[in-house]
Amino acid sequence: MKTKIGILGSGVVAQMLGSGFLKHGYDVMLGTRDISKLAEWLKTNNAVTGSFRDAAAFGEIIVLAVKGNMAEAALQLAGITNFRGKIVIDTTNPIADAAPVNGVLQYYTNLGSSQMEQLQLVVPEARFVKAFNSVGNNFMINPDFGGIKPSMFICGNDPEAKRQVTAILGQFGWETEDMGAVEAARAIEPLCMLWCIPGFLRNEWGHAFKLLRR
Repeated sequence: MKTKIGILGSGVVAQMLGSGFLKHGYDVMLGTRDISKLAEWLKTNNAVTGSFRDAAAFGEIIVLAVKGNMAEAALQLAGITNFRGKIVIDTTNPIADAAPVNGVLQYYTNLGSSQMEQLQLVVPEARFVKAFNSVGNNFMINPDFGGIKPSMFICGNDPEAKRQVTAILGQFGWETEDMGAVEAARAIEPLCMLWCIPGFLRNEWGHAFKLLRR
């Protein structure tokens, strides 16, 4: 039986991950407030759409793929009870509505708190796992780096949720690096800043992180 994935969002990250889950045999519903954003995507992807609440109710696993400053509102619109006991893959970053400074994004959080910690407080019964926030959408699904698997850094409080997300990441061509509990999002979320600097400074966007061991 196929696992049902409910994706909250209709932008490029939501569409890319939606295509990836469909590619790997999952049932997918995208939740959106503007169905027109998905018109082209739906022509080539066999998924269903609905409201945020519809997608959250549909999904056995939920993917939060909206702009960071809309994340809490998306959870509220989806209905808090629809998250009870479910894995929530949090792809968001707390990017402020301000221009980068010398290529460095500005965040509305600080190093003493992360966006995922704040979202976990909003939906305490959800099993949040941070993932997919530190790479561009073009590389989220089975990226090709010459046979080398890039590293995806994750964190969250629920070991079984992280195990299931690790299995998904393996299907999607990633090597998972578990950084521990939700507080580790304070370090993982700023990786988006680091990933974006070469792009903003030199228009170089074709890279990913890799953790090396000896």
